[in-house]
Amino acid sequence: MQYSDDNVFHPSLKTVLIPLVERFMDGTDYAAASRLAIRSDLGKFGVWFVEANSEAFDLSRITTRDCADFRDSLRRDRNQSVATVNRNLVSLRRFFGWLKESGNISSSPVEGVKELSRQESAPKSLDRASIRRLLRESEARQDIRAVCIFSLLLYCGLRVSELVALQFRDLELSERSGWLVVRNGKGNKQRRVPVPLVARKSLESYCETRTVARAEHIFAGERGPLTTRGVRSLFSKYAGITGVKVHPHLLRHCFGRQFLEVNQNDLVALAALMGHESLDTTRRYVQRTPEQLEAASERMSF
Repeated sequence: MQYSDDNVFHPSLKTVLIPLVERFMDGTDYAAASRLAIRSDLGKFGVWFVEANSEAFDLSRITTRDCADFRDSLRRDRNQSVATVNRNLVSLRRFFGWLKESGNISSSPVEGVKELSRQESAPKSLDRASIRRLLRESEARQDIRAVCIFSLLLYCGLRVSELVALQFRDLELSERSGWLVVRNGKGNKQRRVPVPLVARKSLESYCETRTVARAEHIFAGERGPLTTRGVRSLFSKYAGITGVKVHPHLLRHCFGRQFLEVNQNDLVALAALMGHESLDTTRRYVQRTPEQLEAASERMSF
């Protein structure tokens, strides 16, 4: 079980921390990726505590200063991003909150520790030329599956985990319209997403190749349903071919920015399509990129 990028654990971490983390996990319904991240964050804290204090891991000995120093160490010594540092704090806050509720501790040492502030930046995206290069190359190679995957991510804004989970029962396609159902989005929420004509055509073309072996999952690999790792491998292949630095989530960002551009910054609609719980998450897509800010400044004159 992966808890952190440190391979050596103090005995107290194996006997105290890890069993508690597993009990904590048993009572949650976090997605697999979130569970992996939380285990890594808590294991990282445990290793840091033992090394920084030269003592065994003991819940009764953890102080607010320990949590604050851990935060500062991640930023200063490991040079981790503000977002990563804050994610570690969120993991600690959830874990110690559970410890308090379950009676293992009387108060949480993380409650008084503030997250690092950061300037919200616009999600990275691709320009039209790069997107065209990616789509054109997959079409030229008659890679129907790749065309379909790229199109659904670009035109429907799916997460890669939502893409690979799609089944034939989730499709509602006709000549004039198309919808797909995301049954287990982030937070186990379900939503319906319209499939625009371009994506609908690529989806229909790919589905026609699956008529002989119409399995539950739409996207198949050589050994069964396509996995997130398989999709990332596909992106790595086309990144090498086209020279475009691209990964699955980047196309979701492209969808978000383009949708707002052509729909008068309709944040409510975009949040519904992308499955965001909070408009604060969606609002990132109206932030300007450094290139846009530079261009806007260049247009000034006095």
